[in-house]
Amino acid sequence: MRKLAAAAAPETASGDMALVRRALAREADAFRLIIKTHNQRLYRIARGVVRNDAEAEDIVQEAYVRAFASLAAFRGDASLSTWLSRIVINEALGRLRKRKRTVAMPENPDAQIIPFPLNASDDPERTMAQRQILALVERATDSLPDVYRSVFIARVIEGFSMDETADLLGVKPETVKTRLHRARALVRKALDDEIGPVLLDAFPFAGRRCERLTEAVMKRLGIEG
Repeated sequence: MRKLAAAAAPETASGDMALVRRALAREADAFRLIIKTHNQRLYRIARGVVRNDAEAEDIVQEAYVRAFASLAAFRGDASLSTWLSRIVINEALGRLRKRKRTVAMPENPDAQIIPFPLNASDDPERTMAQRQILALVERATDSLPDVYRSVFIARVIEGFSMDETADLLGVKPETVKTRLHRARALVRKALDDEIGPVLLDAFPFAGRRCERLTEAVMKRLGIEG
């Protein structure tokens, strides 16, 4: 298994570099592939930090523009996914710091949970149960303090390793471990251990929203095709 994992890393790096070279050559398909491949993960990360749908989408768009502007700096030391995630989380944390410097506004009591797309073929009871579980996941995650929520999103929902998370957040792995332990303890109050497998369905970003953001980024980059 270790040999397979070791072999997969160079293969991923090689694929990333090939895709980056195509993007640097201004190939529209390469840009689209990068955006559509990473949209969901990057949106979930941004959404997990700022807890706002529209702002998360704006953050991801801005992060793509910044990333593509400095694409020549990508050397493959980390995966393209990690590199993009770092840009997104820095942008999101920057927005969060800026928000905290402004006058706090009262929360909207009528705010609604993100409508999760569900399989229409599911029976009504199962559909309702899934919706309730996903809503619980979102609320539990949103309720975490900022320092714990970022770690929880990166490690539990996105599956980054301890070292990758530490690199993303600019902290020591030991700090990640401590914060993750605390985050899990807080989330455990609201979630049952059995709902872990559905976490990746939280904060969806697909279909029209994914396509819309892709087109917006391509337009800002002045790339057609």
